[in-house]
Amino acid sequence: MLDPQARRAPSRFEVDLVLAGVRHEYGFVLDDDRVLEEWAYRYPHGKAALLFRRQANQVDLGGGERAKGRAVTELLRPNALFLSTAASANHRALLPLYGWFGRNLRLAEAHSRPSRQALTTQLLDQDIQREQVLALLRAADLGVTGAKKHDLDPVMRDRLQRAVRILAGVEGEPDGSEEGPAFAELGVRLVHQGVGGEVELDAGDESLGTLVWFGLVGPVVEALADGAVLLADELDASLHPALVAELVRLFQDPATNPRRAQLVFNSHDAALLGDSTGERLLGRDQIWFTEKRRDGSTRLYALADLDPRKEEAVGRRYLSGRYGATPILSRQEFDVAAELIGSGDRT
Repeated sequence: MLDPQARRAPSRFEVDLVLAGVRHEYGFVLDDDRVLEEWAYRYPHGKAALLFRRQANQVDLGGGERAKGRAVTELLRPNALFLSTAASANHRALLPLYGWFGRNLRLAEAHSRPSRQALTTQLLDQDIQREQVLALLRAADLGVTGAKKHDLDPVMRDRLQRAVRILAGVEGEPDGSEEGPAFAELGVRLVHQGVGGEVELDAGDESLGTLVWFGLVGPVVEALADGAVLLADELDASLHPALVAELVRLFQDPATNPRRAQLVFNSHDAALLGDSTGERLLGRDQIWFTEKRRDGSTRLYALADLDPRKEEAVGRRYLSGRYGATPILSRQEFDVAAELIGSGDRT
């Protein structure tokens, strides 16, 4: 059970980013009821310049558009962020900071897969992006050689476009009853190489791994083109480890990532930590572990804090429990479970 004190503790979020070549810092602290703190600074010449600083409902304003800032303060609600309120009021000094979150954070998780598949489908209509999408589909060794699109009725075309707008953050979230169009409804069929030539497969005949990869390709192409941050939950789900490693390399290599897009993901694939020779795809400062505590909370810590040797076989040592963050499994408890299952007792 979670510590009651932890339940009441506020949460803190901070981000450092670069806008038009200038470093910005933004963060906030909140609990279940209200925003406790919020701040934003910019560093035009290496020194901090205040945009705003908030303590509960008290807001200190920087030098830019102070009259507009005071008007925003009048509109501010205890449970609303000053930044989002300022954006709604067209506070020009803060619009670039607010816009970064909408344009540059792309989320890839299970529930967004239909919308991500819709994005990939839409990119097939654009000459340059189509070739990039097809290149990644072919490179994955899934047997895909091409893609053919079929005409959609106006209603389905609107659903597809709305799903893409929601994914891009330019339209509100769907209501609880609305989901993105299923792959079978997108009007696209993937072409595979068969024994007798190329064949188009129905959506129901595609493997889960192919559908997962199709839903990732569009966001990857856009993130690399825009220099955005792609947040991927369970990146290795239904994908071969070798394919996941090549995807990570796309973001690590300046040749394929000249705009410095970022890939932030979680994974259970220890091979990404490095092989037995000590060669690592990820740097020590790019690897973080999470470990569940007895009270139900989770501790996040960096590999760099553990100071591994340069040649250390991180993947092997992680699996041996050297760094923690591994599940503590009881063979005895599994034996008890197996005995209960084997007894066939359903009462």
